[in-house]
Amino acid sequence: MALDAIDRAILTELQKNGRMPNATLAEKVGLSPSACSRRLDALEKGGTIRGYHARVSNSALGHQMTVIVHISLSGQFQTTLRAFEEAVRRCPNVLVCYLMSGEYDYILRVAARDLADYERIHRDWLSNLPHVVKINSSFALREVIDRPNVGIDPELA
Repeated sequence: MALDAIDRAILTELQKNGRMPNATLAEKVGLSPSACSRRLDALEKGGTIRGYHARVSNSALGHQMTVIVHISLSGQFQTTLRAFEEAVRRCPNVLVCYLMSGEYDYILRVAARDLADYERIHRDWLSNLPHVVKINSSFALREVIDRPNVGIDPELA
């Protein structure tokens, strides 16, 4: 779906405030409420807008630690990857999982309450994922940036 300047303006405003009423959004982007609603519906149906949610602080929920985990598997066969991915989706502390090129097969971002909690996650979840042969964990010292989305350039249309 090609985005024009109005679509980009809508997306920019929604990234600032996803709970904005349609009438307010329409006013901000220079459309009538009905035209804005049609645009928004098209952005949702076309998959540009994947959903709406509240960004909840992990630390507010007691998860003070972020761990970056590099995982190597026994091979990259389709059945191996599929089994690993199905299992890792069930781990509630895994926030993000990427299939990678390079030295490791997957990189995960994991939330833990503390070191003892991460030890539990490592022992009970990560070590039991299918086909895992190596786990390398790095502990984040401080979060510098955590953007939910890339910025939208209004000049690209």
